[in-house]
Amino acid sequence: MKTRSYQIALAAAITCSVLLAVALAYVLFGRNLAAKHETAEDPVLARGPQSGTHGAPVESKVAEPALAPVQLTPQRMQQIGVTFAQVEQKDVSDTLHVPGNVDVNEQRIAYVQTRFPGWIQKVYANATYQYVRKGERLFTIYSPELVSSQQEYLLARKNQSTFSKDAHGMAVQESNWLAKAAEERLRQYDIPQQELTSLEETGKVNREIGINSPVSGYILERNALPNAYVQPDTKLYTIADLSSVWVYANVFQSDIGRLKPGDTARVTVDAYPGRTFNGRIDQILPQVDATTRTVRVRLVFSNPGLVLKPGMFVNADISAHLGRQLVAPASAILQSGTRSIAFVDRGGGELEPRTLQTGPQLGDSIVILGGLSAGDRIVRSANFLVDSEAQLQAAMEGYAPAAQPQPAASATKPAQQLHIEMTSDPNPPRRGANTIRVKLTNADGKVATGYEVKVNFYMAAMPAMGMAAIRASATLAEKGSGMYEAPFTLSSGGTWEVTVTVTSNGQVVSKKQLSIDATGGMG
Repeated sequence: MKTRSYQIALAAAITCSVLLAVALAYVLFGRNLAAKHETAEDPVLARGPQSGTHGAPVESKVAEPALAPVQLTPQRMQQIGVTFAQVEQKDVSDTLHVPGNVDVNEQRIAYVQTRFPGWIQKVYANATYQYVRKGERLFTIYSPELVSSQQEYLLARKNQSTFSKDAHGMAVQESNWLAKAAEERLRQYDIPQQELTSLEETGKVNREIGINSPVSGYILERNALPNAYVQPDTKLYTIADLSSVWVYANVFQSDIGRLKPGDTARVTVDAYPGRTFNGRIDQILPQVDATTRTVRVRLVFSNPGLVLKPGMFVNADISAHLGRQLVAPASAILQSGTRSIAFVDRGGGELEPRTLQTGPQLGDSIVILGGLSAGDRIVRSANFLVDSEAQLQAAMEGYAPAAQPQPAASATKPAQQLHIEMTSDPNPPRRGANTIRVKLTNADGKVATGYEVKVNFYMAAMPAMGMAAIRASATLAEKGSGMYEAPFTLSSGGTWEVTVTVTSNGQVVSKKQLSIDATGGMG
């Protein structure tokens, strides 16, 4: 009994293994067949990887889709919402919104030092960020050199009065010279005038000389301490006048070419909502930050009330005057891949695609550097739909069979621009049987006969609806009086892109592209 069970189990296992092997082979075969099919359809894949001169693979580039002039009826323009705008030449300016920081105006900084060595005695300005006024006493100092110079000055003045009583001419002149030399030495020490006046009036040496502030401002740095010995090279105080401050704004290097010294600027601070401060560009610093790729732009601002404090973060708006430029509405420029496109109205429903060179965007406008001229009328809205129409019509041109070359001896009608008028019966056409008619006339209005007329219909694929692209064509028979006609069956309702091609002995004489809406629902 057990042997029988083992045999049944073994047979079941073998059967399952065979079924799994068949399924695996089917999957692998299907993948291989799909890959071969894809390679056969794609000529680039069929050729295999391409190599350059040194055997390195050549990098493939995605080509931009071709565009063709679009011929739209007024009804079609209204359906897709086409509106127009005009290209203008006008004075424009831009505003850059950049961050910045408040800093001390270096042109308003003063240092306090002595011109003689000595010992500091009393310190009156004894705190950093203390406000001092011009002429206010900062500290007093004792200097043996200064005491000696004062004694020499008093002695010279005493001798001057003595020699003047003796009335000896040479002695008087010499005493005057000594007094002036002693006074000049004191002035070179930058002794305050009030100290000299006190010395003259009292005739007594001042052992402690007071040093006053040369400017009004805030003390940013202080090294003056009681009983400290100082030399002439000792920086005792750094005093800054904050009634005017600098703001360093960080501007991207791509925008720096729009700015110049003197351009106006405004800053706002979160600490003062609704308040703005007006200033100007003082200098554009000649260095780019390698990390942020920004350039520091120095702005100058008056600072009433000292509300802008060094180190404060601000938002800066810098006005860049670009002069007279050619501009177009930003909504009229279609950014398609690596190119910018605008559709120019040529009249009669014809829209011509133009590849543009564009500059910066200024609010709702874009600077046009090339591709358009002042006064051009361009599509302002529904650009994407118009671009789709252009690509469809370009695709139909590619679908149209190429004209066969004719022998040199064959006679060909001279190329000329014909007027093409296409109608249908019923009008508008419908899904199913229709009659297509084309009437040809010359530029002078006379009927044109003896031509070959072909009509190509194209409807784009709709993957969301599971529909592939539909193509159909018909060659029209000449009926006389410039009229060409043929029966035609449309497999679906909807919007069709139509190309009418007129040839003579294989040479294209004229062509027209248009869109038609067929009734009857989608196929």
